[in-house]
Amino acid sequence: MKVLEAICATSIEVARKQIRFDEVSGLIREVGDLKVPRAEVDFYFDDGCLLFAGMGDVHIHAREDVSGKNSYKEDFLSALEAMKNGGLTHAGDMPNNPVPPIDNASYESKFNLAQKAHRCLWLYAGIGPNTRPLSYKVPYKVYMGPSIGELYFKDLKTLDETLSHYRGQHVSFHCEDPEVLEAHSLAATHHERRPVEAETVATRDALMLIEKYGLIGKLCHYSSHEGLKLIREARLRGVNVSIEVTPQHLYFDLEHLEDSRLKSFQMNPPIRHHHDREALKSALRNGEIQYLATDHAPHTKEEKEKGTSGLTGLDTYAGFVTWLLNEGFPPELMAKVCAENPGDFHNQFLASWNLLDQNKTNLGLGVGFLKPGFLANFTILRPNHPETVTVDKLRTKVLHSPFLGVTFPGSLKRLFIKGKEI
Repeated sequence: MKVLEAICATSIEVARKQIRFDEVSGLIREVGDLKVPRAEVDFYFDDGCLLFAGMGDVHIHAREDVSGKNSYKEDFLSALEAMKNGGLTHAGDMPNNPVPPIDNASYESKFNLAQKAHRCLWLYAGIGPNTRPLSYKVPYKVYMGPSIGELYFKDLKTLDETLSHYRGQHVSFHCEDPEVLEAHSLAATHHERRPVEAETVATRDALMLIEKYGLIGKLCHYSSHEGLKLIREARLRGVNVSIEVTPQHLYFDLEHLEDSRLKSFQMNPPIRHHHDREALKSALRNGEIQYLATDHAPHTKEEKEKGTSGLTGLDTYAGFVTWLLNEGFPPELMAKVCAENPGDFHNQFLASWNLLDQNKTNLGLGVGFLKPGFLANFTILRPNHPETVTVDKLRTKVLHSPFLGVTFPGSLKRLFIKGKEI
């Protein structure tokens, strides 16, 4: 047994606590005022540090699948290294691979590949025209229009018919309407080719489908002010929908990006205007947004120069959280959107993943909480220890970041995964 002492942040409180955990099982045994003398504490963190339950990212693209075609951009092991570098202990990998996981067999093949990441990476299944639910409970992702890959829908009718088979399932939506995208396909810039209207129209349709089929819905990498109004109205009707937001949509806007940098900042949906960014920050502060998710989407520098959409984000997660803290976002809120909500999402599917896990990895009650029985995953930040993002500090295989040159007000101090200091 080991004992750790630190100022701990949960959604309920920020207080100095002692945590007793088992290095063998990797599980937390006790949390609170354990009255262990300082001399007997194995890991002590002073008041300049802040400990959270292991943070999680519910939306990344690790790129690896059975085809191996995109592993040159990232793979499960390099994604894991970037995660650890950014203070993350688990992440959900999206299904838009060359061989997408859309049924039991293809999902299990990818799951077996991901085992090399020691259950720190978990998987979404894809929904495409004519797919059907798996025989066990997993999270699903649907692309309402073309993005990266071939797993998407071209019209609402086909999407509606397909989702009729997924009643009650957990479905995450990439909200960009294909008809709006087609109508703007010849515009001069990326953000004009993928306008706010595309997200707003798709949001309206996604909310309708979530309500119609009783889905547990999540809207990915949300970017616009207009769509938030539709979501608020839907929630008042009882629609079960949560929201992700990315660090890049909270930090950057078109008014502060030079034209020469727009291509390197290209992503789907695009970086928006200043008023959209401020609306997202307000929604996050007010508890309307449930997840800080990177949409980590690595491409090579050559691909980015040609206009491929996607930005990296795993390496800079911890630093960005310290920026939010410095902006006045309370630690209790960061515990909610970075640890507990991602943990809740992950833990709903634990039984299925345990069933598929041939290694029989013990994850206890799951992740995301500083409570007995949960994994001893800890993300420890130094909120007032500035660090500048440079290439040599990145662990993603593609070695670039939208935050290169940015100095965050704080940094990652230490990371524990399954009771092991990383």
